[in-house]
This record gives sequence, C-alpha cells and structure tokens, in this order.
Amino acid sequence: MEPARSAGVWNFNSSTPLQRPERFGTQEFLTPAEVEQDRLGQEERRIAADAAEAELVLNPEAPTVGENTGGYNNFWYESASIGENVRTSLIVYPANGRLPERVEGAAVHTANLGPDVEGERPVLAVFGGIGKDGPEDRGLSERCLIGFNAGPPFTGGGYNANVQIFQNKDHAVILTEMVHDARIVPLGNRGAIDEDVRLWSGDSRGYWEDDTLVVVTRNFTDLTPSFSRFGNAKDKTLTERFTRVNELTIDYGWTLEDPSTFTDKITAVMPMTKVGGQLYEYACHEGNYGMANILRGARMDERRAVEAESGSR
Repeated sequence: MEPARSAGVWNFNSSTPLQRPERFGTQEFLTPAEVEQDRLGQEERRIAADAAEAELVLNPEAPTVGENTGGYNNFWYESASIGENVRTSLIVYPANGRLPERVEGAAVHTANLGPDVEGERPVLAVFGGIGKDGPEDRGLSERCLIGFNAGPPFTGGGYNANVQIFQNKDHAVILTEMVHDARIVPLGNRGAIDEDVRLWSGDSRGYWEDDTLVVVTRNFTDLTPSFSRFGNAKDKTLTERFTRVNELTIDYGWTLEDPSTFTDKITAVMPMTKVGGQLYEYACHEGNYGMANILRGARMDERRAVEAESGSR
C-alpha cells in the first residue's frame, strides 16, 4: 500500500491568471517589483469593491455599474492565492502562456452571466443560458451539474476552491467542495471502462510515479465543454499530477489533449495549499429553488405580455 501522500483538505485558488497577458510575451515569472505592483493592485480593487457595496447599503438608489446586477458581494470571493505563485499565467504550455488555436469548426459557447444568448440545446456553457422555457435552457453550473471551478482540471477562482483527497489500499478519492463531486480513482492497472460509458467528470484511473500521484481521465461526456467555453469534451484526455513537496504544499499540474477542439495540448501548473479545516456540504441553490424562480419569472413575463396585448385591443 502506498502512503497517503496527498491526503487532507487543500485550497487551489489562485490570483494568477489562467492565460498570460500578452504584454508579458514569453516571460514566465513576475519580477519582485511586479509582484509588489500586483499586490497593491489587488488591495486597491478590494477597497474599491468594498466602498461600492457600502455605498449601496447607505444609498439604495445609487446607480449600478453596467446592466449586470452581479452575484455575491465582495466578502465571499477569494481574490488572492493562499500559497505563493509568482507566475505570469497558470498555463505554461504553449510557450506564450495562452490557449492554443481552436480546431476549425470547434464550437464556442457564448452564454455567460448576463442576458441570454441565441442557441440550441444541449447547452454546454457553464453560466447563463439560451432561454427560460425549461431547465435544459440554462448553463451547466446553474443546473448544479458541474461546478464552475471544480474541474477537472482545477483552475481556481471565485470561491469554494477546496478539495479533499483521501486514499485506501487501492483507490484515491478526489472530493471537491463545489457541487460536492467525488472522483473515485482506482489505482494500478485496472483497465478502462467501455468507450460508450460517458461521465460528467470523466473516468479517472491513477498510479504512483515515485512521489507523484498521476491521474488520467477519459470518457468525458459530449454534454460539457472541452475547456473554458470551447468545443465538447468527448475526445478529451486529461492527465493530472499531484506532488506533495512539503507539509503544506502540493504541486498540481495538468495536461489537456483534445484533438477535436484545440490544435495543441495545454499544460498548466499551480500550487495547492493545505487547509486546517474540513469540507462542508455545498448546497447548490441555483438548481434548487433558484431554478424554479427563474422559470416562474419567465412565465409571469409571458403572462403580462399577453395581458398587455389583450388590453391594447
């Protein structure tokens, strides 16, 4: 039996952007001066967000910024990394730190937070939707089918960026806080499931490579995007590597290969930091009473439109 080298609860949030800002070119790491500038910028944004929220409390008539009413207030967002990461991007390959070009014909899912967009079912976007005739018109995260940051792979951001890893003799379990998804990973040579069996989070198989837990995941469903807003995951292969480098840190890296969506592979790295606590149930209200209210509101809009048309005759 291999030791439970990655056991515990870990935070994978990161203030490092997934894609490298183009101004950095192929520069992988921030200079000390750039690190300080980034820290000050984060603090200024936090203060500005807190001030804007306080203004709304003191003056409910204060105008909103833009048309999006937003979601949670600033208190709930994890806006900085717990561990140290001075990279200019999480993506380390391609060399420019950015997503590779898409394969010609690969879909782009444009639904996002904000107004609905035109489209057809099935909706592969994580946020937003194409309408409100039924729950099938809403994004995958709104339907509580997948979490927006829980992967696989993990990319950080937002909130609830925690994962618990535990292991017995021949399995590892990767339990994410967001949408409480548990990936049960058989260890060793156990073969693959049938090609026709497709899962929301894929089928994961793992093995130890020295001190690194390697998890290879295939058999994703084509009802999820391959990555971000692009393609679908049917042909995706994801290889994750968990290496515990000290008591408080796991070096986490992943490589995504999807010949139907991207013209090249994608590799990203990020630290995970040990959390002195435990996971609690994540109750996804968007897909509970929130969904019912969304659809009920749409029916009321339709009813009022009919009443208004009848009254104008």
